[in-house]
Amino acid sequence: MKRFNLLLIAALFTTVAFAQDTTDNKFGKGFYNVVARDGSYSMKFAARFQSLYIGEWNVNDSTGVGAGSSQFLLRRARLKFGGFAFSPKVKYKIELGLTNRDISGASSHTKGAPRLILDAVVKWNFYKNLSLWGGQTKLAGNRERVVSSANLQLVDRSKLNSNFNIDRDMGAQLRHHFTLGKNFVVREIFSVSQGEGRNITDKNLGGYQYTSRIEFLPFGTFASKGDYVGGDIKREEKPKLAIGGTYDLHDRAVKNKSNQGSYMERFDDTGDFDGYFETDITTIFADMMFKYKGFSLMGEYAVRTSEQDSVTNANGTKTGQVVAVGSGLNMQAGYLFKNNWEVAGRYTLTEWDKTVTGKEAQTQYTLGVSKYFKGHKLKVQSDITYSETVGSLDNDLIYRLQFDLHF
Repeated sequence: MKRFNLLLIAALFTTVAFAQDTTDNKFGKGFYNVVARDGSYSMKFAARFQSLYIGEWNVNDSTGVGAGSSQFLLRRARLKFGGFAFSPKVKYKIELGLTNRDISGASSHTKGAPRLILDAVVKWNFYKNLSLWGGQTKLAGNRERVVSSANLQLVDRSKLNSNFNIDRDMGAQLRHHFTLGKNFVVREIFSVSQGEGRNITDKNLGGYQYTSRIEFLPFGTFASKGDYVGGDIKREEKPKLAIGGTYDLHDRAVKNKSNQGSYMERFDDTGDFDGYFETDITTIFADMMFKYKGFSLMGEYAVRTSEQDSVTNANGTKTGQVVAVGSGLNMQAGYLFKNNWEVAGRYTLTEWDKTVTGKEAQTQYTLGVSKYFKGHKLKVQSDITYSETVGSLDNDLIYRLQFDLHF
């Protein structure tokens, strides 16, 4: 690992050294962008980071606001590489995560190594509007997850995303789009992936994961792919709407949140490890994005079901582990003023299947204020969240302040 870090640092210094004479680069467009003289390849290199402050307080219905805690942390720090290889129809993307939160999750299934790679994918536009993707990248799940963490409207994603998203995986994706009439755009995505999340080095433990998504853009495409950017940064001159739906089937999943969460272990009569429990898990998403003249509205709904909810041992006894089945709703809206200040609000509801999980429903209310100096490339964001759980006297008040810089 140390040797890899030294090589990475050396490569970065070499890149910067060769780019010192470049004078026409612009902020937010990457450190370095090179195209081969013969047009056989290109590469752009960029970096970004987010520094975050979090303050949390307990709020009791009887005693009021209680003791709190706070922390400063480097939320994300990433290196990004992209361009084309051999032909402009063959594009690639590589993204590396460097913070502890980015690379955490090492286990025997990753051979105990940090999970450094976020994306490593090739995108081949092999015929007209058909593209084949191969490698590790985000699956076509809920819209909020596919929106880059650099382009969020609030400090971080909602509880719907953290509880139900299907994140990144290794496999292949087939993507297609077409236009009906003058402006009505339809996109279709289908993928087959390993089904165990990113950077897994072991052979497949359960079955594969199959993801299908369709999107409708009745008023045409958004400016600068704004249907996957938080807030109406481009201030759409005409109303723009995107509606999407995803159906995800994970055949014989071995984790309690499809390709996310904890491995579901089972044991024999002597208490020794006896492999992994397998069950089919289905996740469905429905979402929308609307933007017009600084106003934006995003909504999402998610539901997860399982063929068998409770994990059982080889002899049929329950282990106490369960599949995280339930549903979630997230709605958020904001308005970007002409001075590039934005006010946004979010409502999130998570309803677990209590008979299975034993968990009560949770509701969160978030109010945020952002200042964009150069769109999402340079911004300061702040939000405050009140979180309450059904049947509990103890709730949470969370304040966050984040600085985001993206070269």
